[in-house]
Parts: sequence; C-alpha cells; structure tokens
Amino acid sequence: MIRFIAVVILVVGFLILSIPILLVEWVIGKFRPMAKDISSLRIVQWVFRSVLKVSGLKLDVIGEENVPTDCAVLYIGNHRSFFDILITYVRCRRRTGYIAKVEMQKIPLLSNWMRYLHCLFLDRKDLKAGMKVILTAIDKVKQGISICIFPEGTRNKAESELPMLPFHEGSFRIAQKAGCPIVPMALVNTNHIFEAQFPKIRPTHVILEYGKPIIPSELSPEDRKHIGAYTQKIVEDMIKKNQKML
Repeated sequence: MIRFIAVVILVVGFLILSIPILLVEWVIGKFRPMAKDISSLRIVQWVFRSVLKVSGLKLDVIGEENVPTDCAVLYIGNHRSFFDILITYVRCRRRTGYIAKVEMQKIPLLSNWMRYLHCLFLDRKDLKAGMKVILTAIDKVKQGISICIFPEGTRNKAESELPMLPFHEGSFRIAQKAGCPIVPMALVNTNHIFEAQFPKIRPTHVILEYGKPIIPSELSPEDRKHIGAYTQKIVEDMIKKNQKML
C-alpha cells in the first residue's frame, strides 16, 4: 500500500507542480514546435521512469533493435495494465502519441500533457469520431510521429494473458494508409504490478518484447486482408515464449 500512496503522491504532485512548465512548453511550442515536442517527451518519460522505480519494477526488454529509428512506426501491443503505457512510453526514442479512450480527455492537466505528446482521444461508441481519429493518426505518422495503440480496444481483465481479446482491424489502417512499419509488442506479467491485487502495487518482473517490423505492402493479399489477426498471432507467440522466462 505504501508504494501505491507514493505513486499517487508522485503523479499528483507532478501534475500540480507542472502547471508553470506547461505554460513554458506552450510558449516554446509557438516558436520551436519540435523543441517543445522533444522536451515534453523527455519530461514525461522522466516522470514515468520515476513511477516505475517507486513501483519496484524489474523490466527485461527483448528485441529493441527491431524498432526502426529512421521513420515513424505504428506500435501494436496487448493490454493488461495501466502500467503498459508507462512501460512502453519510456522506451520511445522519438515522438510518439498514444490513442487513449475519450474519458481521459476530461482529466485536468493530464489531458494537457497528453495533447502535448500528440495523444489522440478515441470514443469507441462514435464510429464517425473514431474514423476522424484514425485519419488524424495517419497524418501524425506522415509528419514523423509514431503512434501506439492497443487494438484489443480495452484492457484484457481475464485471469490469463491468453487468449487475448480480438484485435480491431480498423487500427491497422494507420499503417496501411501512412505506409509505415508495424512494430508488434508483447507485454508479459504487467497486471501483477497493480490490477491483480488492487490497490496494492508490488515489485514485479515484467518482460517487454518488440517483434520484427511488419511491412503491410510486403504481406500476401490474404494476410493484408486480415492484418489484425496476422499481427495478433505474432504477439501471442511472443507472449507464450516469454511466459516461460518468468
């Protein structure tokens, strides 16, 4: 329980104390947008690393060399914990926006930082708004900003990591239309950090693996047609392999 309290104090404290930083970042963005993007990225990564350290996380990362460094990508991963965002975001080497549920937009200060980081807010109940988010994400990728999405659509709250919830095929239009690589990510054991014993946070061994990039144009017509299922199979295989390492 002490770790949970410490994390809450750290996050809430940062959000409150960062109000003047938000203003400074806004001013910087008016004159040097790229500098503002990078500084916002590094500030939030520092906070996330601090949260992970307080949480006692032991993280093993596999295949990080598979992530292209010369272009924007679409990150695709399984989703079991709130910590999935923190764990994957601290590894981002370049500007990256996450697609989050629209309810996050209502949280003061947090939503401001999310917008600074090019995050997009998706209303799963509004198909028209959802398509607009996908189109915006395509534009972001074309501008050199990577996008991360958890295409199960929500956290998988089952006792076991497998089977996963079906991947929504619409998420993959971002890569298909923007012509960017898809980087599959497999997260193992993240729900044991927090969700499995809510509200306690416990030191946990987590494995994050990045698969080899998928180039949609190089897939067979059948695999392109079912690219969500194709990518999900790759993520499932990585999860199965890495579960044995815990």
